[in-house]
Amino acid sequence: MPGTTSQGVASPDQHDQLLTVAQAGDYLGTGERFIRRLIAQRRISYVKLGKYVRLQRSILDKFIEAGRVTSEG
Repeated sequence: MPGTTSQGVASPDQHDQLLTVAQAGDYLGTGERFIRRLIAQRRISYVKLGKYVRLQRSILDKFIEAGRVTSEG
């Protein structure tokens, strides 16, 4: 039967899972207030699921990368 093996079943990419505001704060090592401020200032994109706000982990990774400062000598 096609699609019954573990290879045929679509599984969500761990890198792109949706996080709650609290989980996003934990992921970035900040509090929920900072995450909510980023959302309010439209500095990061988010997903609305009814009344719930979710953030993709890949978006948070891009935010981190955009703020990375390298020491070039």
